[in-house]
Amino acid sequence: MNHELIRAEKSRYNLKSEVVNSCTLSSAFLKPNEMDNLVPQTDYSYCSGAITEVLKFGSCQLHAGHKVLFLIIPGNPGVVGFYRTFMQSLYTMFGCCHPVWAVSHAGHCVPPDSMDMVEDNFSAVKHDVFGLNGQIEHKLAFLRRHVPRETSLVLVGHSIGCYVILDIMKRNPKLKIIKAIMLFPTIERMAQTPQGKVMTPVLCHMRYLAYLPLFMLSLLPEGLRQGLIKLVFSGIPSLDHTVVQPTVGLLSGDCAVNAMYMGGQEMRTVMERDNVTIEKNIEKLLFYYGASDHWCPVQYYHDIKQDFPHGNFRLCQDGFRHAFVLDAGKEIAVMVFEWISKDLRT
Repeated sequence: MNHELIRAEKSRYNLKSEVVNSCTLSSAFLKPNEMDNLVPQTDYSYCSGAITEVLKFGSCQLHAGHKVLFLIIPGNPGVVGFYRTFMQSLYTMFGCCHPVWAVSHAGHCVPPDSMDMVEDNFSAVKHDVFGLNGQIEHKLAFLRRHVPRETSLVLVGHSIGCYVILDIMKRNPKLKIIKAIMLFPTIERMAQTPQGKVMTPVLCHMRYLAYLPLFMLSLLPEGLRQGLIKLVFSGIPSLDHTVVQPTVGLLSGDCAVNAMYMGGQEMRTVMERDNVTIEKNIEKLLFYYGASDHWCPVQYYHDIKQDFPHGNFRLCQDGFRHAFVLDAGKEIAVMVFEWISKDLRT
């Protein structure tokens, strides 16, 4: 093991220790009713005519008294259950003062028995609700319906969620956004990345070949699907086991199909970086790039940093993977807490 890798491992170990101490200390001062809020609520509703899952820590309905909302815009697949540990850690570290919500992408969840994937098939097709543009409009519709205008937002995007946030800022500049945290951002040249070169032909031309195997998987008993997923994840030593059940759900129906359809549009659409929107909101934006991210090469970090020398751009020093929710939700939450605590005090 080389010296740089040893330093990265030590850094990650130290950060894990800080996470344990921080979360333990925060939990020690919680009141009994606040401890109850550590069990999230899951709501299902139709938004833009498509099934939408919202995972909520803290208040489940916002009113004028809620000054700040943390809203997570997920990557793809946009399954909110993947972010549970990250959200709980963030909610706890802020003393349960601010609600932390995550809104799924349209159709990236298993509908309850009483609901269908879409409310109106004709409308869903007409507005392409499962496509990338449809998903952006879906988030804008969610904000209009569920977040009071006077509520300030801390937006946290992951992967393609960062692209969605930039478009939200462009399409509705009147939103009261305190900060937008961009984690492992895929906001440019996706098809040219190492992972993009592999996935573009799969998602754009061959995804239909995956539909039959996905359908066959969905027919397996849930226990067997769960066992298969655990086997796939067995190579991750520090796996966050809360991600297993959401992955089972992802393979239970049309969720994976919708995610692949959206992914195909990402490869075709996410080309040039939106420098105009970044420039207009540079003081509100914080970007965190991976050091070995095959969806967003380090060169992209150097390019954007050169183009915006006064921006807030950070490069991972701890070896976190693009899919950080698999094993580093708490560690990333600690960093987000440190980055924005000052903004919430002013």
